Amino acid sequence: MAAAAALEAAAPTDALWGLVHDFVMGQREDPADQVAADVKSGNYTVLQVVEALGSSLENPEPRTRARGIQLLSQVLLQCHSLLLEKEVVHLILFCENRLKDHHLVIPSVLQGLKALSLCVALPPGLAVSVLKAIFQEVHVQSLPQVDRHTVYNIITNFMRTREEELKGLGADFTFGFIQVMDGEKDPRNLLVAFRIVHDLISRDYSLGPFVEELFEVTSCYFPIDFTPPPNDPYGIQREDLILSLRNVLASTPRFAEFLLPLLIEKVDSEILSAKLDSLQTLNACCAVYGQKELKDFLPSLWASIRREVFQTASERVEAEGLAALHSLTVCLSRSVLSADAEDLLDSFLNNILQDCRHHLCEPDMKLVWPSAKLLQAAAGASARACDYITSNVLPLLLEQFHKHSQSSQRRTILEMLLGFLKLQQNWSYEDKDQRPVNGFKDQLCSLVFMALTGPSTQLQLVGIHTLTVLGAQPDLLSSEDLELAVGHLYRLSFLEEDSQSCRVAALEASGTLAALYPVAFSSHLVPKLTEELRVGESDLTRGDGPTQCSRYLCCLQALSAISTHPSIVRETLPLLLQHLCQVNKGNMVARSSDVIAVCQSLKQVAEKCQQDPDCCWYFHQTAIPCLLALAVQASMPEKEPSVLRKVLLEDEVLAAMVSVIGAATTHLSPELAAQSVAHIVPLFLDGNVSFLPENSFPSRFQPFQDGSSGQRRLVALLMAFVCSLPRNVEIPQLNQLMRELLELSCCHSCPFSSTAAAKCFAGLLNKHPAGQQLDEFLQLAVDKVEAGLGSGPCRSQAFTLLLWVTKALVLRYHPLSSCLTTRLMGLLSDPELGPAAADGFSLLMSDCTDVLTRAGHAEVRIMFRQRFFTDNVPALVQGFHAAPQDVKPNYLKGLSHVLNRLPKPVLLPELPTLLSLLLEALSCPDCVVQLSTLSCLQPLLLEAPQVMSLHVDTLVTKFLNLTSSPSMAVRIAALQCMHALTRLPTPVLLPYKPQVIRALAKPLDDKKRLVRKEAVSARGEWFLLGSPGS
Repeated sequence: MAAAAALEAAAPTDALWGLVHDFVMGQREDPADQVAADVKSGNYTVLQVVEALGSSLENPEPRTRARGIQLLSQVLLQCHSLLLEKEVVHLILFCENRLKDHHLVIPSVLQGLKALSLCVALPPGLAVSVLKAIFQEVHVQSLPQVDRHTVYNIITNFMRTREEELKGLGADFTFGFIQVMDGEKDPRNLLVAFRIVHDLISRDYSLGPFVEELFEVTSCYFPIDFTPPPNDPYGIQREDLILSLRNVLASTPRFAEFLLPLLIEKVDSEILSAKLDSLQTLNACCAVYGQKELKDFLPSLWASIRREVFQTASERVEAEGLAALHSLTVCLSRSVLSADAEDLLDSFLNNILQDCRHHLCEPDMKLVWPSAKLLQAAAGASARACDYITSNVLPLLLEQFHKHSQSSQRRTILEMLLGFLKLQQNWSYEDKDQRPVNGFKDQLCSLVFMALTGPSTQLQLVGIHTLTVLGAQPDLLSSEDLELAVGHLYRLSFLEEDSQSCRVAALEASGTLAALYPVAFSSHLVPKLTEELRVGESDLTRGDGPTQCSRYLCCLQALSAISTHPSIVRETLPLLLQHLCQVNKGNMVARSSDVIAVCQSLKQVAEKCQQDPDCCWYFHQTAIPCLLALAVQASMPEKEPSVLRKVLLEDEVLAAMVSVIGAATTHLSPELAAQSVAHIVPLFLDGNVSFLPENSFPSRFQPFQDGSSGQRRLVALLMAFVCSLPRNVEIPQLNQLMRELLELSCCHSCPFSSTAAAKCFAGLLNKHPAGQQLDEFLQLAVDKVEAGLGSGPCRSQAFTLLLWVTKALVLRYHPLSSCLTTRLMGLLSDPELGPAAADGFSLLMSDCTDVLTRAGHAEVRIMFRQRFFTDNVPALVQGFHAAPQDVKPNYLKGLSHVLNRLPKPVLLPELPTLLSLLLEALSCPDCVVQLSTLSCLQPLLLEAPQVMSLHVDTLVTKFLNLTSSPSMAVRIAALQCMHALTRLPTPVLLPYKPQVIRALAKPLDDKKRLVRKEAVSARGEWFLLGSPGS
């Protein structure tokens, strides 16, 4: 019985015979998958499959044998992990033998060997045996592409799993692969072949005497000249092949003697792509080469690079040439020299100097910049190269500066000096006296100060940048130099409007140098600015003209610019605050613009303090109480109303103070913020003024109770503080605060106060952790909104509260946000609030500056705009179609605001369905809708020309109509869209060319210069449409 069972198990079943017959003789493909599935499930063994194929494998017809082996190979590809070692041995021997078979059989045999190369149970020695058989029996390059690819895969598999065995073949393996690869043309195969060559080299396979042959078999493809066919399904790009080949060529110094002459030849050719590829390859080679490999080729390499930089018409070639020179110098600097070795770096740098220095002295200065770029590329390679070149070039440039008298020539020379000085910053010196710059310090300072006093603004700009770089060199400038530098920067900080760029650069330089030399700036600049501010106060007291006001503003900007060091902040901050106090005391004829200017300076100081925790806390505890005290004092009722104090309560001034308080709070640590919140919240809730300086006020401060309108306005300052706190700071009396804010937000007597309260309430809601208390606050807010929206004088305030609460919840993905957004959409049909509701969508989608900001620690989810679009735009579109005619503009406006602020990659897939609505929005009489829609359409014309070209007739008509809009902003946007239209396919646009050119003649005479400028640009593009080369 046992013998019979064994015999039955060994014999192939009739079903297997049938599947084999269908595949081999019936030319069907699906039986192969069925056989493989049966082998995986244990119904058959691979041995049974081989036995079933017996007659096919021995058939005298080559095609039949090929089909039999093809079936076996397909089964092995799916079942190779199930094979036992003994089975693998027999199968490999069988496949090796069949490599001698008819050429029709070979592809199927290779597929089988590919499957076997993946076997874990492959015994030692068989990988070598397989590869030897392939190298000896198969002429690989006569095979089709897919079969050559199979050979490369077999080699790759064995190199990954049997590396030591293959290395035992020695150079025979390398030679065999060279034969396999020689003549390969298909880019799919070349990518794999290049990877194999790279692995041969990087994994230390023996190359033996075949280094040159391996180089030849790969370098014959250099430079790559490949253009992928249209709609290529494989996605192979020219750049992929270039990088893959470059990895091979630059992988070993042993290729240097063959590769470098080739690179020089290609750099000297006339083909731009060959030049670029060669220079980039040289750059890569320098990472692995040493002096020995480069020695014989340095003169030729330098000559080729020099010629390309001096004569090229391509900026890319020039940039790659400079990068290659830099890498060559790095390579020579990196090499370790033996005691008797020739120092190639010195001789190489000397050659560069000899060939470039005489160009620096030419009167016409034609090749000055190319020479300077070459010298700087070499000098930037190492400290030694930098010292050598700088010490030779600096005296030459200093001499040339004094020889030339024209400002433009001096500026060019100073810009070159600046480049060499910047390179010095890359290297540190243990002994500061070793720096080449030290020997020329006095001459450099004299030259810079001469530039700063010159008549040319451009020369002054370069002088300022050079002074900044000199100052950044540790211990280079003396105290006398610094005093002179500070004096020049002081003078330049007060230049007139026509030298605005120079003044801005001087302020920036002052900030940079003040952080490095705080004592010098405290001693020499702060006293001058203090006196300037005092004079400014006197001028304001007398009400002097615009010139004095301009110097006053420059002084404020200079004070904030130099506040880059804690010690200076302790001097400038009290100065600015003291100056602000003068307004409140009524000592100056103050305008709101003057107070706003002081607040802007304070904000800039606060931002500079943010990176230093101690400085940040000093600013906060000094400035915030002072600002609050001034505001509280100004809000107090007076017997005789003072215009001076009321300036502090104006909307714009309070907004400026809000920005100061926000900047001073966002970077506080939670511990310090908790200390501050314990004082400020009780100030607003309980009128506790004890922590304020000069806290003697004529009456109580009660902004939430029976306070005056002036006191209520100060809730904006509370908003700035509590909405900038870190999320984990506990706010005292939060429940009372939220209820008070909610009550004030619907007070109709002061819109500014109610809006500030709504924003503050929303900011706190956004940060509040989920839970019962948050739900209670939200319910209170919803009840308040619904009560206010019903009827009465508070509808506008209730709507504002709804808008800000909705935004707070949208940003954090709160579930209630969808209900509130639906409520907001319902208001689009409201006769009174409809237009405001449409504008509300702009607020929901845009970033705020004072509350609900990431900088202020609000919870802002990264894709809230995309989510809002997905959830609400379908409802907006549906509402538009269902709305009465007089309400449709509101829906269009809301939709336009949402789409305008949506990331364009999100909008593009939806464009076909939404474009008709956007085009209809262009006919809306509301200028805001028109401008928002034009802003949305302009980038779409550039990014989705195929979709937009379907509506070109409508687009041309509507854009041209809007070029006559009463709004200048709309006219400009319409002309920009007309310009962008030229990016659509030319055949689509040509019929409209005469009409457009005639229509665009009118805005050429527009009364606004900016409109005329856009009209010239757009009309010029339409004129060129369809012309050769356009």
